[in-house]
Amino acid sequence: MNLLKYLLVGFFFGIVLTKAEAVSWYRIYEMFQFQSFHMYGIIMTAIATGVVGIQIIKRNKLKDFDGNLLIIQDKEKGNTRYWIGGILFGLGWAMVGACPGPIFILLGAGFMSVGLILIGAIFGTFLYGVFKDKLPH
Repeated sequence: MNLLKYLLVGFFFGIVLTKAEAVSWYRIYEMFQFQSFHMYGIIMTAIATGVVGIQIIKRNKLKDFDGNLLIIQDKEKGNTRYWIGGILFGLGWAMVGACPGPIFILLGAGFMSVGLILIGAIFGTFLYGVFKDKLPH
């Protein structure tokens, strides 16, 4: 019963992404072809919302439901790892037309071929686990 709230939020988020066409292969294709502002608008809205939310949490020293202070650690300095990770993530996203989040939404919508993308994402996660000690962190 405790996990029900997370399941409901996940369903709601999936509906929002579907209605916003953020899981549409065509919209993703348009984005990578620089033909439409649609996906960039969604991404920029998410970034702006995150920045504002983080600032509200940090400046007001907000607490969680148990009364513990919410502490958001600053990111470590680094440049190379973000470039490598971003390029790999972007290439994968561009090649398959799906970011990891919408994979489950697309499966739930009945696009069973996305199962191959899910297997690839799991395999990529496995490879990261194998090579993480050799990667720049």
